[in-house]
Amino acid sequence: MSTRPSLDIAVRAAAVLGEGPTWDAAARRLIWVDILSSRVHTYDPATGRRTTLATEQHVGAAKPRAGGGLVVNLRDGIGVYGADGGFAWLLREAVHGRRGNDAAVAPDGSLWAGTMRYDEATGGGTLSRVGADGSRTEFLPEVTVSNGIGWSPDGRLMYYIDTPTRRIDVFDVADGAGAAGAAGAVGTDGPVVSGRRPFVEVEAGAGFPDGLCVDADGAVWVALWDGAAIRRYAPDGTLDRVVELPFPRPTACAFGGTDLRDLYLTSARVGLGAAAPPLAGSLLVIPGVGQGLAQPAFAG
Repeated sequence: MSTRPSLDIAVRAAAVLGEGPTWDAAARRLIWVDILSSRVHTYDPATGRRTTLATEQHVGAAKPRAGGGLVVNLRDGIGVYGADGGFAWLLREAVHGRRGNDAAVAPDGSLWAGTMRYDEATGGGTLSRVGADGSRTEFLPEVTVSNGIGWSPDGRLMYYIDTPTRRIDVFDVADGAGAAGAAGAVGTDGPVVSGRRPFVEVEAGAGFPDGLCVDADGAVWVALWDGAAIRRYAPDGTLDRVVELPFPRPTACAFGGTDLRDLYLTSARVGLGAAAPPLAGSLLVIPGVGQGLAQPAFAG
């Protein structure tokens, strides 16, 4: 179950808080962020070309847009970059002491964006659905460190992590319009998401669940902060693989490459000081480790 597969260095870096790897199929590149350095990075594995975009605020996540450009989860809300690089706010809701964290694009093209407080105060964050027009529906009002979000291959399950709970939770996703603000439902123009329940719980001493992705078999891959590992859980919640890593703080994972068979891993140096291993903060890749799912672009 525990393995040390071939790990390649995609980008040798010293990211303070590397996060949110996302494969941009249209541009054939990987997008990832360094949250606390306010940077959005891209990497083209075919050519080795890299780019860096400096944002004006801490950036929790960056995802491709259907019409080109990026949608970003910033300190004070959701912003968009056009294909020409121009920036505009889609939704601005500044809350003192709070910032955007992980985000993911749902099968319907909406953005599910999380927030957290800088001091990680219990219940100080949220999880919201943001539509293409910038409309926001708050789904979970009292989370602590909103993190990994993903959907099953058929779109009928949504996975979610509030890191200090040590759990990956799962929700049911059904067709039809849910009453906005109703318990266990979200939005009036999209699927109904309800029925929160634990999927797996990470045992004490193994680290804290951070970012996740779902593969073509419906298994959930999760990065374990302070656990120096990536885990794969089968659709029934059974732990079936542990990938050991050369740094303690992996943050997230995503399948990429033109065939979606390579697993990219982001990592962090924050809090490690002089004891940080050489590869902490780099973007790594495990070639041919599984089969990923194509990810939708944000509709806005």
